[in-house]
Amino acid sequence: MIEALMRDITRNKHLNPKRRDRSHPRVVKRARHNSYRVKRPGDVGVLHGGPVTVSLANLPELTLAS
Repeated sequence: MIEALMRDITRNKHLNPKRRDRSHPRVVKRARHNSYRVKRPGDVGVLHGGPVTVSLANLPELTLAS
């Protein structure tokens, strides 16, 4: 039973969905001897109102046995 559940979870379909835009850009405050992007006034983070929602790909709905 566990093997079947793991097989369903790890199927290739939708296992790695398209990435969404970051809520905080990857930048550095000060440019040194590297090739990272330098922070600009438009690079601001987003303050989220709640916790992160995690969704597992291909997870079937579980029902209580009676």
